[in-house]
Amino acid sequence: MSGRMENRVAIVTGGGSGIGGETAIRFAEEGAAVLVADLDPDRSANIIDKIKSFGGRAEYSKLDVRISSDADKMVSKAIESFGHLDTLVNNVGGGRGDDLINELDEETWNFNFDFTLKPTYYCCRAAMPKLLESAESRPGAAIVNLSSVNGMIAIGLPAYAAAKAGVEMFTKNIAIQYGSRGVRSNLVAPYTTRTDFWKPIFEADPETPKRLGDLNPMRRIGDPIDIANAILFLASDEASFINGALLPVDGGFTAGTDIFTRSGGRAGEQFWSSHAETGNF
Repeated sequence: MSGRMENRVAIVTGGGSGIGGETAIRFAEEGAAVLVADLDPDRSANIIDKIKSFGGRAEYSKLDVRISSDADKMVSKAIESFGHLDTLVNNVGGGRGDDLINELDEETWNFNFDFTLKPTYYCCRAAMPKLLESAESRPGAAIVNLSSVNGMIAIGLPAYAAAKAGVEMFTKNIAIQYGSRGVRSNLVAPYTTRTDFWKPIFEADPETPKRLGDLNPMRRIGDPIDIANAILFLASDEASFINGALLPVDGGFTAGTDIFTRSGGRAGEQFWSSHAETGNF
């Protein structure tokens, strides 16, 4: 039985760990040849070794997402290694600076855009000619970009949130420009996920995952595999008529909240039950 990514070539940025690492492994499990594009060769080697251990194909390309020429070299390495390119996953990104707007300095603002929005532009621009070439000969060319729940609702990190919202609009414009030419573009928006980004925070305060999980309707934070499976779906032919969509992978966090009901406790339950029959609210 063929995998969902059989005979396809994928680039995964930030593919050396976390969501990117799990995505690279899932793609390879489904038959793709994967270029792991990451700044850290050592952690990338761990992912590549895992892929090769089950007979998958993977290579490494050093990528500093803040340098546009690195994105060009990344695409060239994919073609040199595997002959063509079908899929691009823009996973790299990070945020800092949970400041009040009047205290948000320009350096922090620029950091978020340079590390989150610009790399998506650099990598999509570099990859698009090869994705279009692929789309001319076979179906299945796709881009999946990583947004965030921060780009959907206001929960802090204003500069990061603005950059992630920018990723959404940029992706949707790609979708309408290139959908007719066979290249689909979609996004996933994760909730807080156990990655290296959060590791020092969780180590400093082991209760942080529980507190963040308690805010979520599913009472947990995300695992990288949760996000990787959604990325795989959007990249596969199972999503062949999905284009320009944002898929929240957030346990229902952006659907609403039960904090009001929980905060009311027993008194809240009594209020709702006593008024339910009359409809008097």
